[in-house]
Amino acid sequence: MIAFFITLFPVICFILWIYYKDKYNRESIYILLKYFILGIIISFFAIITEKVLIDKNIFEDDTNLIYTAFIVAGCTEEIIKGITLLIFANRETSYDEKLDGIIYSIFLSLGFATVENIIYINYEKSVSIFEIAFSRGIISIPAHVMFAITMGYYFSKYKFEKNEVKRRQNLILVFLIPILLHGIFDFILMMGYKWTIIVFIIYITVLARINLDKFNKYMLYSKKRFFDRLKHGKK
Repeated sequence: MIAFFITLFPVICFILWIYYKDKYNRESIYILLKYFILGIIISFFAIITEKVLIDKNIFEDDTNLIYTAFIVAGCTEEIIKGITLLIFANRETSYDEKLDGIIYSIFLSLGFATVENIIYINYEKSVSIFEIAFSRGIISIPAHVMFAITMGYYFSKYKFEKNEVKRRQNLILVFLIPILLHGIFDFILMMGYKWTIIVFIIYITVLARINLDKFNKYMLYSKKRFFDRLKHGKK
């Protein structure tokens, strides 16, 4: 029970954080819940796909690490999330500003990460449950949020871009950048060398900084849009 709380606590914290941050044009609880549930649903498709890819794995040593990190985990999870955004977010009538893309993407990923964490806990031996719960709670869930910010950032660039060439380029980035970020994250973790902890800390720090900057950039757009509407409404 404590292990479940440890893994779910960061999810709850991020939900509250995002809900608070999106204060200028806040999405409805229904919309947020919708994407969280979608994240839960698609996690099972990802689990099945990853199992098939693992069973088909013919690689060994470092090639196996690359295959597992970038193809099994990175491609499977981020492509499924990206396709889900394409199917549902594109038709969302409330999607009227760039920050919304990040919000939808984060809630989708939080639902996804919740199932993933529960599965990890259930399959671990009791002696390592708390270690797994803690590490996933403070490392994996924040990482999923960072990948989600990247995906949502480029998805909004794709949605609101008028130039067709740039739209296609942004759509490619919706998938490509999160796959690379996710793959690098998993690859560093799987390497197993003591010195990689330093690389991992640097990577996580840079990842957080870049993505929080992206988030804040769209937050400023949302704030400006909010006050512009207030000003015009007073005239």
